[in-house]
Amino acid sequence: MVKLDKIYTRGGDKGYTSLGDGVRVSKHHLRIEAIGTVDEVNASIGLVRYYSDESVKRILLDIQHDLFDVGADLCTPAKENPKREALRVQQSQIDRLEAIIDELNLKLEPLTSFILPGGSQVSSYLHLSRAIVRRGERVLAKLMDEEDINPLCFHYLNRLSDLLFVLCRHCNDGGKKDILWKPGKNL
Repeated sequence: MVKLDKIYTRGGDKGYTSLGDGVRVSKHHLRIEAIGTVDEVNASIGLVRYYSDESVKRILLDIQHDLFDVGADLCTPAKENPKREALRVQQSQIDRLEAIIDELNLKLEPLTSFILPGGSQVSSYLHLSRAIVRRGERVLAKLMDEEDINPLCFHYLNRLSDLLFVLCRHCNDGGKKDILWKPGKNL
């Protein structure tokens, strides 16, 4: 359990922050950008939960816990001999997302076109969360080019964007209220 006695430390006043292993990095470091984007996703999902029905709230709450795990994983770089074992994202978390996707997708109207973000209020907020996740994927892909990270963090975000898309459709009356893209509509 994490215990936070003091909220401010003044440690970041000069533009640096500490990773989970104690190493200080700039607040614009790519790893911090990735962690911040995951935090932004989590905050947006918190907003969606406020407007969601109970079944969607339960799914989103589990995702919020997972996103803290992703952030903790990204915060602690891999080391040969760590002083303490770091929290790492596990395949079971990704498997859970896939099971939810499969279950929800069975009940959706077939897709005949790409869909525009929108429809219901909840679906609109979910689309925003999905877009933030996609940005997180791009940041993580760049970070993976520069540093070793747990690849399951990337897999988790990739599957999360899929789940959020399916949840968007689920919250649009099973896809019945999806707004279909009409290619060249305004040409």
